[in-house]
Amino acid sequence: MGEALAEARLALATGDVPVAAVVLDADGNRLGVGRNERELSHDPTAHAEILAIRAAAEARGTWHLDDTTLVVTLEPCTMCAGAILQARIPRVVFGAWDEKAGAVGSVFDVLRDRRLPHRVEVIAGVRAEDSAEMLREFFEARR
Repeated sequence: MGEALAEARLALATGDVPVAAVVLDADGNRLGVGRNERELSHDPTAHAEILAIRAAAEARGTWHLDDTTLVVTLEPCTMCAGAILQARIPRVVFGAWDEKAGAVGSVFDVLRDRRLPHRVEVIAGVRAEDSAEMLREFFEARR
């Protein structure tokens, strides 16, 4: 999570919301990293999780990320939760809860929905205050 938090701070330079994600293999080696780049790239799908998943799939040479862990500073949204399921990522660790758009327990719980064929282990609240504080500062400065 420390690496994800450090990466999230880099998003501030482009005016993007400070969220970052890291995909780790079974041995804890980094396969992919991403931070929000919606403002930088003018791409509404450029969320940290999507970019980290793309980088990990490229590094692996396959979209099957079935023995990995995604670590992200903020609870994933529905788009990112869908990408996590599609990539077959079995474990997600996240920091702060997203009470407005979270899809891993706050608003929805896509990753553990029993109607879907793939479910994900979720570990929530890791360094949540660090993640939440960075987001609070970002949004307060924009007001």
